[in-house]
Amino acid sequence: AEMLTATLGAQCMSWITSPAAAELEERVMEWLRSLLGLPEHWSGVIQDTASTATLCALLTAREQANGFQSNHIGLSQAPRYTVYCSQEIHSSIDKAARIAGLGSDQVRKLPVDEHLALIPSALEQAMAEDRVAGYHPLCVVAAFGTTSSTAIDPLEAIGRLCQREKLWLHVDAAYAGNALILPEVRPLLPGLEYVDSFVFNPHKWMLTNFDCTAYYVRDAAALKHTFELTPEYLKTDLDKQVNNYRDWGIQLGRRFRALKLWFVLRSYGAEGIRAILRNHLAWAQELANQVDDHAEFERLAPVPFNLVCFRATPKALDAEQWDAHNEQLLRTLNHSGQLFMTHTRLQGQYTLRLVIGQTQVTHADVQEAWQQIQTTSTQLLEEQ
Repeated sequence: AEMLTATLGAQCMSWITSPAAAELEERVMEWLRSLLGLPEHWSGVIQDTASTATLCALLTAREQANGFQSNHIGLSQAPRYTVYCSQEIHSSIDKAARIAGLGSDQVRKLPVDEHLALIPSALEQAMAEDRVAGYHPLCVVAAFGTTSSTAIDPLEAIGRLCQREKLWLHVDAAYAGNALILPEVRPLLPGLEYVDSFVFNPHKWMLTNFDCTAYYVRDAAALKHTFELTPEYLKTDLDKQVNNYRDWGIQLGRRFRALKLWFVLRSYGAEGIRAILRNHLAWAQELANQVDDHAEFERLAPVPFNLVCFRATPKALDAEQWDAHNEQLLRTLNHSGQLFMTHTRLQGQYTLRLVIGQTQVTHADVQEAWQQIQTTSTQLLEEQ
């Protein structure tokens, strides 16, 4: 699909510049909405990345909150807006707040519970304190699968607060949102009726080449009102009858991203994609159990999806030495060329992250990786 896209050279800014691309984008976004069980009244558009989609969400929230005036007169007369999220949220939220003119200092990073999910009472308290201090709460970004640990924020409780306080609710499901194609995963995300915008990346876990981000909104008119600019040279006779996706985001010129998503959906089918994701989830649970059963390893987060967060806890070392040991373990494993993992810090602890999401990964690959992790940890201790 990428090779065909390059060959076709389609310019997808307007319906008239590539009718087939515009119609296909509308169709595959409808398919995807249905496959994930998202609300039927949501409208979708393909963005390049979740960072761009989140920026679109904050800009739309900002404009809707001030009657779409900031686009014209700037922010000098706008209230001091605040954005709320958990301390585990992705850095793209800070970047979007900066670009949107809100300022990353106005992003409130709230505490999390033992599952690393946002605490609704902390959100309620933060909003109340900000109102007293003269701020204007604008938007909450809830995570369905945080980057570090794939934690799930309590969307329903957050949604009720947003509805009561009249805040925009954006859901960042960039990675884990793909799992909603599995009906058994959907109960993990109640409260979609409160959501204003939702983003996930088929290029992360739905077998699709980068870049391809699915962005859905409850109110497409607010999105278009935020971004629509139609100089004389872009006007066509069909503008009132079709979707010109240049008005649904930041970019004017757009690539034909819908084609590769269409290829994936038609090649694997819904059940083909589900089979692959179910394997990844099952293998992650198996690995989590193996970590739990090992006397010298410790799991550091729940495993709702296919990411296992853990660390080595060798009895031969004091607990204060475990961070250094795990850092050395990760470096040694990655330099081996046999597997590649990343790290984070959860509750201050150096954490190894093993994700089972590559299209061709097998059960044997996962078990071989786990064996190598154990063996390498032991070897490092023997060398000391």
